[in-house]
Amino acid sequence: MAKVFAYKLPEEKTSRKEDNNTTIKKEAEEPAFTLAQLEFADENLPLGDARINGKMKKILASYAYQNLQTNRLHRKAAEWFPIIEPILAAYGIPNDFKYMPLVESGLQSGTSPKGASGYWQFMPGTARTYGLKVNGKIDERQNLRKSTIAACKYIRELYSIFDSWTLVAAAYNVGDVHMKRQINKQNQDNYFKMKLNRETGGYVYKLISMKEILENPARNGYKSQKALIAYTESQPTTIE
Repeated sequence: MAKVFAYKLPEEKTSRKEDNNTTIKKEAEEPAFTLAQLEFADENLPLGDARINGKMKKILASYAYQNLQTNRLHRKAAEWFPIIEPILAAYGIPNDFKYMPLVESGLQSGTSPKGASGYWQFMPGTARTYGLKVNGKIDERQNLRKSTIAACKYIRELYSIFDSWTLVAAAYNVGDVHMKRQINKQNQDNYFKMKLNRETGGYVYKLISMKEILENPARNGYKSQKALIAYTESQPTTIE
């Protein structure tokens, strides 16, 4: 079996005064963290694959504070998640997709060379297809709520095609036509085992890494940040 990359969480230390009537109890150590714990939308990394483990380890390390050296992601997440989460829930989309805008536009802003823009990095034509106004006077790709609704419509459509959330994420990045072509060409529908272009092939790994540093900031070097899990899981939302 291939060796799985692991590192241990910081151990909790206790300082209890010892006397004749007191027995010092050591707090149980938390289990070692392993890549096997990482997943996206309940789809886990295949176990025992050295290539996949190595790739996940490399991308996750690139998101650690010593390499990324930014706390902006945590501030943006705290601002964006309360808006994004209830919309995802209303459309029946896994909460893990809230990390997509952070990967798409959280590390940089503006418009891509190809014309994609906004929180969800929509191309103008795709944005209009899913109900956003994009013209010389207004660009609703810059509206977090409206663009999230549009993204959810697109994501639901992709899921009806691929029936896998990791493939949906990859198709969001590269396009459904290209993704279907690669699935047929490779006769493979497990995202992690497919051979894709560099950006798409690393896309879900980036989403998993973003999730990991926000949910477990301390063990990834973000010592001053609190873990961000879910703000609004139980709050109903009406989508107009």
